[in-house]
Amino acid sequence: MKPTHSPANTGRRQLVLGAAVAAASPFLGMRSALAQSYPERPITFICPWPAGGTADQSMRALCQVAARVLGQAIAVENKAGASGMIGTKAMASAKPDGYTIGQIPISVTRFSQLGTLQLDPLKDLTYLARTSGQTFGIAAPATGKYKSLKEVVAQAKANPGTVTYAHAGVGGATHVGMEEFAMAAGIQFNHVPFKGGADALQAVLGGHVDLLADSSSWAPHVESGKLALLATWGEQRTARFKDTPTLKELGYNVVVDAPNGIGAPKGLDPAITKKLRDAFRQAVASPEFKQVVDRIDAPVLYLDGPDYEKYVATVYQKETALIEKLKLKELMKS
Repeated sequence: MKPTHSPANTGRRQLVLGAAVAAASPFLGMRSALAQSYPERPITFICPWPAGGTADQSMRALCQVAARVLGQAIAVENKAGASGMIGTKAMASAKPDGYTIGQIPISVTRFSQLGTLQLDPLKDLTYLARTSGQTFGIAAPATGKYKSLKEVVAQAKANPGTVTYAHAGVGGATHVGMEEFAMAAGIQFNHVPFKGGADALQAVLGGHVDLLADSSSWAPHVESGKLALLATWGEQRTARFKDTPTLKELGYNVVVDAPNGIGAPKGLDPAITKKLRDAFRQAVASPEFKQVVDRIDAPVLYLDGPDYEKYVATVYQKETALIEKLKLKELMKS
């Protein structure tokens, strides 16, 4: 038998629903009014890296233009540590009112799965814009024994584990990128982790480690002749170092550009989200931003919020496979 609904019951349900909507409508109206007047005060932008670094420089350039579009100041606050995860967690934990936003390193997809970041990047963030990538590369002392990547691979094959490389921490982009390359080349390196790229650079300049795997911290030293750039990790060659081949060109199907992006805590009002997306879309397209990214060899890789969110979900799945393949959980414990 089919269930029957009496007119009285139906009427009661409609009354209850109507009352619920009526009770919620003042709050919806208040929220909508707040979104329309947003922003009424300065916005805090959390950069999860030290001041003066390449990520900090690019984010400050974006915030300067976005502030002009929004008509309110955007104050950049550096909360560095734990490979960018301290600042990212602080941003995600803030009130979702549009007054705390920040940079999202793509490594949230890896560290959340490794258990070092208590945050779900698929559920706990609002994505506003993917902005630009980074230029990673492998450099060696110019007066050292390695003049090409071919020589590095030959030595590592003949004597597994004897070639050392410095990087900015276990599980980070430079460590994972080098281990991906090693796997593609069928070789084994001896990795030497440091607290950051600056310390790794000094170790190589001082002759203590054979190779440096880093973003463009090596650039001025390559130009001054202290370091030799053996390969870069992007899809295409870098304009400033156009004579240096990519790993892909050399026969290794490894591309690492670790795009930066901008986000906010989950639960942000859609109207505020739209205002921020529009502001940062204009900021990425600005001459001021182009000038900065050209200087730090950072390719523009813009995606609007919804597409950026889809990209993060794709990277998350890739990282699941990579963590297993490289046994990263075991490496983090060692």
